[in-house]
Amino acid sequence: MAKKSFQELINSPGMPVLVDFYADWCGPCKTMAPILQQVAQQFQGKLKVIKIDVDKNPAVAQQYRVQGIPTLLLFHQGKQLWRQSGVVPPQQLAQVVQQHLP
Repeated sequence: MAKKSFQELINSPGMPVLVDFYADWCGPCKTMAPILQQVAQQFQGKLKVIKIDVDKNPAVAQQYRVQGIPTLLLFHQGKQLWRQSGVVPPQQLAQVVQQHLP
C-alpha cells in the first residue's frame, strides 16, 4: 500500500483525524504518547490518530505553523476543528474528541 500524503489523510471522509506533531527528542511529546494511545483505544473505529515527526516533515509542520511541540490538531474531512500545543490531559482530549465526533 502506498504511503498516503498528509493531505489525503486529513481529507479522508468518515472519521476525524487527530494529528500529533512531535519529535523524538521532545520530553513533553513522550508524556503525550501514552495519552494518545489511550484516547485512540477509547475511540477505536471513530477516530484516526496519526503522528507527524516535525524533524522528518518540516514542510507540513510549517504549513500548519507548528512552533511548539507537541501540537495536536483535529481534522474532519480536511477542516481543522481544534488545535492545542503542549500536553493535553487524557480526560480533556477525550472530551474534545467526543465533541467533534460526527
